[in-house]
Amino acid sequence: MNTEKQRIAIAEACGWKEIADWGAGGINGKHPTEPWVEVTPDYLADLNAMHEAEKVLTVGQRIEYVRDIGFIFTGRNDRAIPDWWMIHEATAAQRAEAFLRTIGKWEDDK
Repeated sequence: MNTEKQRIAIAEACGWKEIADWGAGGINGKHPTEPWVEVTPDYLADLNAMHEAEKVLTVGQRIEYVRDIGFIFTGRNDRAIPDWWMIHEATAAQRAEAFLRTIGKWEDDK
């Protein structure tokens, strides 16, 4: 799944509207609560942005999210048990992938 699709899918999950990829101009949309904000966060490079995105997950989704982070770290090993350090050390891009897998929006590359 390319980075633009990932950013758009996360922004949509966070309530952004009318999202469009402007190429070099970035990915713009309408912020859910602040009408003057137009440039969507770079979720794949910004841990603070991913922290805000994580807040939209339900309690059940958060459990799945932690599991998905563990799977990303272990190469999708079903028997691996995620631990606190995996979550702590996850990059913004790893968190973004886990987030999208958790909400069912991840698309494997073909």
